[in-house]
Amino acid sequence: MPKPKHVLEVFIRPGEYYFGDKETRMRTILGSCVSMTFWHPQRLLGGMSHIMLPERPANKIQPPDMPTNGMYADEAMELLLAEMKQADTNPKQYQVKLFGGGDMFPSQNKRKGIDIGLKNIEAVRAQLKKYGFNSQAEHVGGSGHRYIIFDVWSGHVWVRHHHLPQIEETKPLKKKKAVVHQE
Repeated sequence: MPKPKHVLEVFIRPGEYYFGDKETRMRTILGSCVSMTFWHPQRLLGGMSHIMLPERPANKIQPPDMPTNGMYADEAMELLLAEMKQADTNPKQYQVKLFGGGDMFPSQNKRKGIDIGLKNIEAVRAQLKKYGFNSQAEHVGGSGHRYIIFDVWSGHVWVRHHHLPQIEETKPLKKKKAVVHQE
């Protein structure tokens, strides 16, 4: 389908999500965060998330009067599924793609289990499996950040990936005695 004459441009910030129709283009920038895109090829509907963390910490209980948001993988999934239901569509008819989860500090030594990008990828994949989705395309992991553009009218997702250079650990230079030349 060609690009519509009037396009709603939506920038999705960290912790947000959006669900739109065939006249929508969604954009985001991801570092260690992960984005899921869902596209319905017949109805030309789609949604995108910007997940910051794998799950809400156990000690941060959500007050009952405060709505969930797309910050956590499970909550973002629930919100997008609710949008699909509200649009009177079957979630199984959506095509799913995953992006992000980059290591933003590749030259730093990581303590065991601290790579938030990888934890985000694992959490999102677990949510997809839980609800019976299969990812049709992925651009995840590695280092650096990604610019993502999702055109709902076509289902195309464009990715521009900026890798961070891997800085090798260097050994301190041996101190040499200064040589003084006198004339």
